Amino acid sequence: MSEPSPKLTHLDDSGAAHMVDISEKEVTSRIARAGGQVKMQPETLDMILSGNAKKGDVLGTARIAGIMAAKRTHELIPLCHPLALSKVQVDFTPNPELPGIEVEVFAKVSGQTGIEMEALTAASVACLTIYDMAKAVDRSMEIGEIRLLEKKGGKSGHYLAEEDNSK
Repeated sequence: MSEPSPKLTHLDDSGAAHMVDISEKEVTSRIARAGGQVKMQPETLDMILSGNAKKGDVLGTARIAGIMAAKRTHELIPLCHPLALSKVQVDFTPNPELPGIEVEVFAKVSGQTGIEMEALTAASVACLTIYDMAKAVDRSMEIGEIRLLEKKGGKSGHYLAEEDNSK
């Protein structure tokens, strides 16, 4: 016997969008990690890493933007609950082989609902900010690989993305 397919939680029985009622859910510690990347010309990567971008500190600005985005996810994604975030950390890894910058976000909350959307939003906005800060010298940059890397906590348990060894 096959298991029933998962139900979309943001749709009611009539198919209308609604905000999920989390009032009866247990408060648990929840974490999420999300990633993304910005591919760019090698010269653009060098400019960012040397701190010579005309707009200023690209990675410092992208870090703040990512944190701010996580805090405002509920204002951007219509059915997300506002969360009292415990931690949001945005890290950057220069990758000359890409060439570009890999972004990783760690987010944590004690709450009744997951924090995946906050981590994904932070990663997306951090990547967009890198693009914005360097677009004057490289409009060919590509933003991609935005994805959930890990989540823990809540009823659905632990999720860990498979490593992509093709890179």
